[in-house]
Formats: sequence, structure tokens, C-alpha cells
Amino acid sequence: MIPEFRTALVDFIHREAKPADKYGHQPRLYELTRQIGKSLEYDDDVVFAAVWLHDLGVFVGHRPEDPSELARWDHVSYICRQAPGILNRIGFPNEKIAAVLDAIREHQPQDEPTSLEATILRDADILEQLGAIGILRTVSKVGRDTRFQTFTHAIKTLQKHLDTLPAKIRLQSTKDLALPRISELRSFLEAVRSEAGENLF
Repeated sequence: MIPEFRTALVDFIHREAKPADKYGHQPRLYELTRQIGKSLEYDDDVVFAAVWLHDLGVFVGHRPEDPSELARWDHVSYICRQAPGILNRIGFPNEKIAAVLDAIREHQPQDEPTSLEATILRDADILEQLGAIGILRTVSKVGRDTRFQTFTHAIKTLQKHLDTLPAKIRLQSTKDLALPRISELRSFLEAVRSEAGENLF
């Protein structure tokens, strides 16, 4: 039986995720955490809550709209302030909230995770930045995100992901899942260079 807080959390994020394509990241990410953690012992409630809440601060309505403010925006600090109230309202176990906050604080590639739950979330989030999904998520932001004014900006970001993210993966199960994604991203970037040459804008 699915705990009520899980359904409530999914419903909350489904309502808040704007633009609408922001919603897909959460269910995909949770499925990746399950694949990564299949043979590991960890608190799935903590991972579930961290997965569904970690990006609240990047949704329209939660982030600043002014470009200069957005450039300085710390979405992790925002959700860490908001999460305890949200989790309490939906009946999430109070004794697990601190672990959820730790996982969210440590989920980005540059972070050093201090728990298995944070490591699983961080590894899964790295996977989402590789392969076909990583390409879709990045290229879809061209023209609507201040970081991606042109295709060239998107390609530079994807190349940086390919060059740096695989080495940051911690768990062997994640490394195995990453192999085809790395290959897909490398092939895509090679195809872009072949087709566009010096004329990609």
C-alpha cells in the first residue's frame, strides 16, 4: 500500500511544476534511484521525498523572474527552507525530514554526499544530464533560459557534461547505467560537429 504522503507529494509537484515539462524529471529520477539502489539498503522514503522536492525552487512561481536575480538564485537553499513545512503538512515522518534536507543539499555534481541516500540521488541526477534525456532537457531550454541563448551554448554545456560528469559518479550500479548514456551523448555531439561544422549558432 502506497503511503498517503507519497501520493500527496506527487500531486503537489504535479500542480507546481511550471513549465509543464519540468514535471517529467521527478518520476524519471525516482525510477533511476530504484535501479541504482536495487541491491543496496537505504531509506527509500528519504530518497522519494528528496527526489520529488529537490527542484521546487526552479519552477516558475517559486524562482525569481528578474534575470539578474535569477542568475544569483540558490534554489537548493529555497527548497531546504520550504521542505519541512511541506513535508509536515502531508504527514511525512518527522524523524526523516533532516535526512531529506541533507540529501537535497548534497544532490548536485559538485557536492560531496555524506549518506547513501544523498549519493543515490546525486548519481541519479547525474544520469539525467547524460544521454538522450540530458540532450532533451538541455536543448529544450534554448531561447527560454538565460543560460542558453543559442544552440552553441547548449552544445558547450552538453560537452562539459560529457567531459566532467561520468567521473563524478560514485556507485558501480550507476556507472553501469551510465555507459549507454555516455555513448549516446558522445555520438550526438560528434554528429552536431559533423553536420554543422563552424556554422552552428
